[in-house]
Amino acid sequence: MSQLESKIAIITGAGTGIGKGIARAFAKAGAKLVIASRNKSNLNRTAEELRAGGATVMVVPTDVTVEEQVKSLFQHAIDEFGRLDILVNNSGVFDGGPFEDLALETWQKVIDVNLTAVFLCSREAMKIMKNQKEGRIINIGSISAQVPRINSAPYVTSKHGLVGLTKSIALEGRDFGVVASCLHPGNVATEARNASERVEDQEPMMTPDDLAMAALTMAALPPYANMLESIVLPTTQAY
Repeated sequence: MSQLESKIAIITGAGTGIGKGIARAFAKAGAKLVIASRNKSNLNRTAEELRAGGATVMVVPTDVTVEEQVKSLFQHAIDEFGRLDILVNNSGVFDGGPFEDLALETWQKVIDVNLTAVFLCSREAMKIMKNQKEGRIINIGSISAQVPRINSAPYVTSKHGLVGLTKSIALEGRDFGVVASCLHPGNVATEARNASERVEDQEPMMTPDDLAMAALTMAALPPYANMLESIVLPTTQAY
């Protein structure tokens, strides 16, 4: 039997990068997927790839910073599958600059996507999972939650906040079989990152599929066990 056979999983930011890698790993492990992001074209390409391998995939274009769209995403999942076993909060954005030059708009954008959206999605998941007496929420953090990078205050703050949010969810879900975890990646070679960096400037990298192995390990744990936090990074990355 596959590790996630018949499990229902929502994955945000699943059209590209880390989210797509996690979707690919979960599909291979037998999960039925609901994939979400703002970019419908990317979602459809991911869905076509996974369906070609025999996976069941529902595409729900969603801006996870908009409350009503988040509620609609979870309602679509329940209408189609009747339950929710796993939520992966992967949608994220990076922006920053010298602290004294940061615009409020930049700060709010990063906090909205990296933290408020996780609250919105996890809140809807908690409503479902509490009633089921079982469920697992995996939040994709960053090593910046432990070791800040210069000129990235909004991102660093959002990822530190995500750790506190994850622990709060784990505490409130504990008596109801709802588990929450935080997976902290180091450098991952995604489409966006590759496009923004010159080859000579790139640091050591993992692939999205490498990180997806860790996410799958978290997701496949028995319901009585939790990997509360995990850091996965290239062995040669400075940390």
